[in-house]
Amino acid sequence: MATGCLSSTNTPDFPGKDSFRGAIHHTGRWPHDGVDFTGKRVGIIGTGSSAIQSIPVIAEQAAHLTVFQRTPNFSVPAHNAPTDPEHERRFKENYPALRAKAKQGRSGQLYSITDTPAFTVSAEEREREYQARWEKGGFVFLGAYTDLQTSKAANDTAADFVRRKIHETVKDPVVAELLCPDSVIGCKRICVDTGYYQTYNRPNVTLVDISKGPIEAITPTGLRARGKEYDLDAIVFATGFDAMTGALARIDIRGVGGLPLTEKWVAGPRTYLGLMTAGFPNLFTITGPGSPSVLTNMLPSIEQHVDWIADCLDHLNQRGVARIEPTVEAEDAWVAHVNEVADRTLFPTCNSWYLGANVPGKPRVFMPYPGFPAYVQKCEEIVADGYRGFILT
Repeated sequence: MATGCLSSTNTPDFPGKDSFRGAIHHTGRWPHDGVDFTGKRVGIIGTGSSAIQSIPVIAEQAAHLTVFQRTPNFSVPAHNAPTDPEHERRFKENYPALRAKAKQGRSGQLYSITDTPAFTVSAEEREREYQARWEKGGFVFLGAYTDLQTSKAANDTAADFVRRKIHETVKDPVVAELLCPDSVIGCKRICVDTGYYQTYNRPNVTLVDISKGPIEAITPTGLRARGKEYDLDAIVFATGFDAMTGALARIDIRGVGGLPLTEKWVAGPRTYLGLMTAGFPNLFTITGPGSPSVLTNMLPSIEQHVDWIADCLDHLNQRGVARIEPTVEAEDAWVAHVNEVADRTLFPTCNSWYLGANVPGKPRVFMPYPGFPAYVQKCEEIVADGYRGFILT
């Protein structure tokens, strides 16, 4: 199953959705020929990664853009720019070494993560380090100190820095405060943007806080929130995905005795290594729940799983083995281990799609495994031990 961790769109079922006379789009199902919002009144629901990428672009076209925000997210600048040809040449000449180095990083990426805890340096030094990474752009920001994902006090120093940047950028202090998350930075996947916060300085952009008064209904001419009617020509759902399990749940997968996978996972996904599930022989999941997947650069994670599965099939074929599945005991131990590792971090401290919190009724279970090299090592150890925890028949 190579169905993807972020491929099953999450569209809230607002009352009256079918009555809207304008166009409705979802950022995860964007028309291939694009959308022209020129001169239109547009409403976008959500301020997660998809919205942060699309809001600046839509705002440049729309007559007016109204952003409906339930929960603000942290974002850092991308600083995308043309690549220096000499840098590109050096990079491509050293691809094998750089790929190998990336796979030793805790998230399968090349960016620099220091071995320094945040409070072993002065406040002035932290400010310089955060500023340098802010100017560089991208995910590198969270690599400033080694304990940003494990210590709330350390994390606060990084979160406060970004909040100050938001207030420096957004001219209206009320809007700036609404855009400042009160959560840990990085407990949700940090966003990367081009001109996101600057967009709220445009006269044709309005931010509506729906955290205390949610969207009540979609109407034929727009939507109603907090008792107020908003007239719109187009609505964009930037409401993300049913992450990790959604694509699998939409397929009628049956295991031993006809057990549906959705029933096996009714209290949350249960896997061994994120690769297989007890009771579902010969069913492999690439970057499934219980593996690093979305906490990493996805390409090395996908490659590692494809290599593991290919080597496993070769092993089975050479020995005339027709069936493989994990034991219930191995699966239980792995689920407990994933939770134990996650609980050492700040990841479970906020409502994120890592926990399934964005989908009503979905069990709150932390799904990915933090730590790419440690995970790869465990996979290799299990193979070296004769596929420990698997039943081969």
